[in-house]
Formats: sequence, C-alpha cells, structure tokens
Amino acid sequence: MNAINRTHIVRLSAAALLLINLAGSATAQSSLGGKLELEDEGGFFVNPRKVSSAYPGASLATGPAAPGSITVNQMYVHYRIPAGPKGVPLVLVHGSNHTGMTYETTPDGREGWATWFVRQGHPVYVVDHSGRGRSGFNPTPINAVRDGGADPKSLPTLFMGTLERAWSNFRFGPEYPKPFSNLQFPIEALDQYLAQLVPNTETTLEGGGTNTVEALAALIDRVGPAVVMVHSQSGVYGLDLVRRRPDKVRALVSIEGGCETLTQDDVGKFFAKVPFTSVSGDNSVGANSVNGDQRRGGCLKAVNLINGGGGRATFLLLPDNGIPGNSHMMMMDKNNLQIAGLIRKWIGEQVR
Repeated sequence: MNAINRTHIVRLSAAALLLINLAGSATAQSSLGGKLELEDEGGFFVNPRKVSSAYPGASLATGPAAPGSITVNQMYVHYRIPAGPKGVPLVLVHGSNHTGMTYETTPDGREGWATWFVRQGHPVYVVDHSGRGRSGFNPTPINAVRDGGADPKSLPTLFMGTLERAWSNFRFGPEYPKPFSNLQFPIEALDQYLAQLVPNTETTLEGGGTNTVEALAALIDRVGPAVVMVHSQSGVYGLDLVRRRPDKVRALVSIEGGCETLTQDDVGKFFAKVPFTSVSGDNSVGANSVNGDQRRGGCLKAVNLINGGGGRATFLLLPDNGIPGNSHMMMMDKNNLQIAGLIRKWIGEQVR
C-alpha cells in the first residue's frame, strides 16, 4: 500500500498497536469477530474549498453572523489500517440518504463490511459524500431565502426517502409492510436502520454530487491506488471516478449501483484495464422499484460492453450463485459476510 500523507491526520502512538475489543457484551450480539488489531485508525478531510457566504445564518445563542468565509465541498474519510501484511486498499462509498454508517455495524448489531475487510488485511477508507453527514453542507442557499436575499424557488430540495418508499425501492417486500418470504434484511432492527438515514444535503453545493467524485479522486491521489466500492446512487460516481483516475482505481465494485452512463467509448478509454463487477440481490425481477429490472438490465449491458471491448467485467446476480433473499442493502443483510467473502474472492482473482 502506498503510504498515507499523515501530516494532517490524528496519529495513534507509534509505540504500540491499537487493540480494539469488538467482542459483544452479555447483552449484545456475539458475532462481531473479537479483537481487531490495527496499525492505525483516524479521520481526515479531502477536497475542502473556502468560499464567501453572505448568509451564514444565525446562532440561537449569539444571534446573526456577519458575512465571511466558510468551508464547503469537503469529504470526510474514516480509515482503518490493519496490523500485519496488507492487501489492496478499499474505498467504501455509500448511496442516497445514507452515510458511511452503511458499511459499519449492522442495524441488528453484527459486524459490517468496514471492519470485516480490515480483518482480512485490507486498509479500509469509509467516506461520507461531500455535503452529507460528517462532511457538512452549505447553509447559504437556505439562509438566503429565509433572510429575503433569494427567490424561494431557488431553495434546494433536501430529499429524504420515506419508509414506505424505501420498503419497495430497497426490496424489503413487494409493498409496505409485507416482507418477502426469503428476505435476509433484519426487519426486527428496522428502527435502528431508519435512525441512520439522512437527507441528501449535497444539493446545497454548487455541482451537487460532482463534488463527491472530485473528492474521491483527491482521496486516491492521497492514499494511492485502491479498489473502490460504490452503492446505489454512487454507482454513477464510481464510473465518473474511473473516467478521471483509470490508473488509480484498481477495480470498481458496484453494489446495485447505476451503470446507465457507461458507453462504448468509455470502455476503450477507461475501462479496458479496470476490472468491474456489478453485484445484484434477489427479488428484483418485476419489482416495483428503481432498483429493479431497469437498473439490473443497465448493469448487465455495461458488463457486456466492457467484456466486448477487451475489459474484464462480471455480473454477479446473487440468487444465481445460490445466495437468495438479499435486499438492496445487502451489506446489512443477515448473510452480509457471505457476500463480502464472494466480493473479496472476485477482488483476489481480478486485481493483479
């Protein structure tokens, strides 16, 4: 692994390795995997931009703030570096209405992909999209309308998917509140899952999701070549990242991500040397969902384009591989580590 520029990263003591005890307590799940031995762990930001804001808002305690400079477009990165031999680094990117928590502990208390891949020797970098979660957003366009400095029609949309919408789109069941009979998602922990959802506040940034693509490029410029894993909304961000950094994306893993923007021209220019896999769960055929036939078919087309253009691509439909019942949120499903193992096997075969 290329060394991280740690100048602006909080460092752990160089005198000892960090031992994080993730063993479950008497009241918690006991399947977290025990102690996790790390060489380093911390967080940092990439791609910050200083801008002037005439409407930074007002504090409830101290009143209105005068115009001045604020920082926007930054992306938060949480990293874990395993002790011992290192595998290829992984960058994990979440989807719409989510944050990096997508890959952390599951809603019902089991181990998530972020720490599981570290246990397998991979340095792992988990991000929050620019403008979302710990990356923050720009309040200026909202405050400007509130304070009379902008047309109300200019207000950005802060989308937050409802439970009823998520139920079908994430394929928990054909309609709320009926689950699929073979569903792997831990519905008993639905409240914990819903608590982690956030609005898509990147709409307050000029350029919207483009800032996440730029930040991901800045991240792999900083930490070195990596396998990038994208999910749902960030599927097209992954394609854009390969277009920008085909020499630094070791492979692209798309977990039910959008593939519709990939073209034949992209294959020859960018994807001929970047292995690609699209992973899809169950119950998508005929589903009343944005994550149904159209998205699955679009990714199958992308895989065929890449293979036809001399690249290496795989369409991994889980039920065809003897793994039924998985939802759109397969990294949280009850068999999430089985799927992680399948993805790791693919990475081992493709990343040379």
